[in-house]
Amino acid sequence: MKKFLKDALTYIDDRFKLSALLEFAKKKKVPEHKHSIWYYFGGICLFLFIVQVITGILLLLYYSPSVDSAYESVQTLMSRVKFGWLIRSVHSWSANILIGAIFIHMFSAFFLRAYRKPREFTWISGFFLLLIFFAFGFSGYLLPWNELSFFATRVGTDIAGTVPVIGQSIKTFILGGPEISDVTLPRFFWFHVAILPLFTVVILGVHLVLVQVLGMSKPLSLPEDKVREVPFFPNFILKDMLGWLLILVLVGVLCVFLPWEIGQKADPFAGTPLGIKPEWYFTFMFTTLKIIPSHILFVEGEVLAILGFMVGGLLWMLVPFLDKKASKEKKNPFYTWVGAFILLYIIVFTALTYLLPDL
Repeated sequence: MKKFLKDALTYIDDRFKLSALLEFAKKKKVPEHKHSIWYYFGGICLFLFIVQVITGILLLLYYSPSVDSAYESVQTLMSRVKFGWLIRSVHSWSANILIGAIFIHMFSAFFLRAYRKPREFTWISGFFLLLIFFAFGFSGYLLPWNELSFFATRVGTDIAGTVPVIGQSIKTFILGGPEISDVTLPRFFWFHVAILPLFTVVILGVHLVLVQVLGMSKPLSLPEDKVREVPFFPNFILKDMLGWLLILVLVGVLCVFLPWEIGQKADPFAGTPLGIKPEWYFTFMFTTLKIIPSHILFVEGEVLAILGFMVGGLLWMLVPFLDKKASKEKKNPFYTWVGAFILLYIIVFTALTYLLPDL
């Protein structure tokens, strides 16, 4: 048996050069310091994405992307397929935790100035990954074709339609027409399972290559004698895997005690129910649009808010080129305050959505 295993490992190693990869992992060093915990959220994001891929493939075996059968196929999955309810709950909960982990990863990189030279494009690729996962969340939300997802999608696309000049074109492209119809669901399905995964693989590949080539950034606030380096394998990867295990336990607990509900089937001819809101990671924008005045200096408040979010997103993406001091290994307190304000704004307005639903 030992000889068989040895021959099998030799056969595999000769063809896939696993020993060379292992040797590379042992030589690769990772900075270790008092802020090292933030490094692990990148690995957590990757792990949750893999969970999304696996559970998504399993859901594909039973899902039917048609307005006549989508809801029923999800209902069948949850009630008749063995562990179907668990697969769907894992997919939904891990998707939400993934967005949260991306936010943590992004803001920790921002406050540690990990975007500074030569890692500008690592930051930009990460920003595009955030947008893609927003699109994953938005497109996947409609697929169960239940009441909540239908009307939340209608509200979201109506908001997109208010963008000056190109708004109606964007809305028509997203929906496949002026309103949600039997064309919309298949379109969202193919966005969710084909187009967005293709973009994700390409941009995630670029992001991971940049991280490997450039390494992990060391905080500006720490002197060299406070930072030591540890091998990526096994020191760092074992701690990374511990984080994955803890996240998996969290997902399991949420699925058991708070299984993802299917709700009522969508009725396109019904009125919009009270209290409709998008997924939590869109709520800070949703609440802003609800409370902003109808007009500000002869400009529609909603249009002004959407333009503000677009410009803010662009500036956030370009922050490596705007923060000149970071590129010279210096800290600029202005950007720390800007980051703290944006983070507080997102937290407060997200909380207001749930604490004051009648706002």
